[in-house]
Amino acid sequence: MTSKYHNRKVTIDNVTFHSRAEGQRYQELKILASCGAIAGFTLQPVFMLQEAFRDASGVKQRAITYIGDFAYIDCETGRNVVEDVKGKSTPVFLIKMKLFLKRYPNLELRILKS
Repeated sequence: MTSKYHNRKVTIDNVTFHSRAEGQRYQELKILASCGAIAGFTLQPVFMLQEAFRDASGVKQRAITYIGDFAYIDCETGRNVVEDVKGKSTPVFLIKMKLFLKRYPNLELRILKS
């Protein structure tokens, strides 16, 4: 099935990825993890950008979160890295990226264009 951004989902190791490029990057990172170049490799890490709250009229506003594609520690630099494979950067993503960079200055966000 093709999405509105014309990417095709792909399943690798019983994990479904949103695009072929994301699936390909997963396979590359698996190799890097197996040879010790990266550690703590995880899929779909969730980051809180803004907690839920009640507005002035008492209506509950949901939390804003960002879900990266991958997270790991780069063993060469010791940096914690979050990766996102993007075919197209949407306006919502650009806002979330800025919120992420402000809230998590010690994490390196790598955007990979497919």
